[in-house]
Amino acid sequence: MDGVQRLLIIVVVTLTILLTIAGIQVILIMLDLRKGIKRLNSILDDALLGGGLIRPEKLTGIMELFKRNKKMETHGEDNQKI
Repeated sequence: MDGVQRLLIIVVVTLTILLTIAGIQVILIMLDLRKGIKRLNSILDDALLGGGLIRPEKLTGIMELFKRNKKMETHGEDNQKI
């Protein structure tokens, strides 16, 4: 075998090993992300449906602030100037 063929075999084997390791890492990251999303989903379900941390009426109040472009300081005050 030539030196070029040996070098080519070494490069191909090395790249195959590195890409396999990178693929395994990507799969592990995706599984971890899936666990995190499931955990976030369960927290939000408990908070919204269980009446725990966040109540739906408070969420609608916050959404009204964004819809009407009001600031927190002026929310609830009359629009009249004295």
